[in-house]
Amino acid sequence: MAEDAGGRMDRFLAEKLSADFSRAHLQKLVGAGCVSIDGQAVKNNYRLKEGEYVELVVPEPKASGIRPERIKLDIVYEDGSVIMVNKSADMVVHPAPGNYTGTLANALMAHCKNLSGISGELKPGIVHRIDKGTSGLIIAAKTDAAHRSLAKQFKDKTIKREYIAVVKGVMQLDNGIIELPIGRSPRNRQKMAVSFDNSKEAATRYRVLKRFSSATLVELTLMTGRTHQIRVHMSYIGHPLLGDLKYGGCGSMGRPALHAKTLGFVHPKTKKRVEFTSELPEDMRELIEKCGKGKER
Repeated sequence: MAEDAGGRMDRFLAEKLSADFSRAHLQKLVGAGCVSIDGQAVKNNYRLKEGEYVELVVPEPKASGIRPERIKLDIVYEDGSVIMVNKSADMVVHPAPGNYTGTLANALMAHCKNLSGISGELKPGIVHRIDKGTSGLIIAAKTDAAHRSLAKQFKDKTIKREYIAVVKGVMQLDNGIIELPIGRSPRNRQKMAVSFDNSKEAATRYRVLKRFSSATLVELTLMTGRTHQIRVHMSYIGHPLLGDLKYGGCGSMGRPALHAKTLGFVHPKTKKRVEFTSELPEDMRELIEKCGKGKER
């Protein structure tokens, strides 16, 4: 159409197909030669001309290279569109160097007949992730439509994500918001850090639930979703998670004292708002009990 003439191909596709594909996915399709003008593949920066015929051919999803593994899952909810799992702290979400088996993705491949392929061959159905060492709720998509819906909600920051943590020291304020940008640590590329260069905005809301003599039980709400966000923010303000040795925590728990308690979202199929909660695992209950034996404040 005349009003589209002169615009970039990737922007044109994102505008016309936003209900079906994310912009990043469309850019990948263009880069793979799936978009053409009169039979000639074009690039993302191609400028449209009036009267041109744009053709998009979406390839069939590739079979995942992940081996299905019969691993017991704590399934909180499941239907034809999504599956909600209460992940154990020792489980990795998807294969990566050092963890190619025993992951949630391996388990989902064995349990589910179909999974979304949008995230790639090594992340079937995976819409978001929580760290190894963090327990709690995680959702996966069975269809591409469900994946797109959930991904958009994560991008728009409309998904409710609440965590429970036990942090070092006694927090003075009852509640607040930590707004500090996060990027890759320049000193250790395996870590994230509060940084004002090459970083992304990050915000975490906190609410103190109980104070102990040398620790605090706190509820945390993710307002953004950066890698290691809660761990980095709490460490930066002087209250690292107990057990999180990577970010300055202490204790012998064996993992960061962090649990993904609540996940709320608009169901991709029914369009109704739903919310799920998960009880604290035994190791965190024991830690809280141990902290409670000291003097409460």
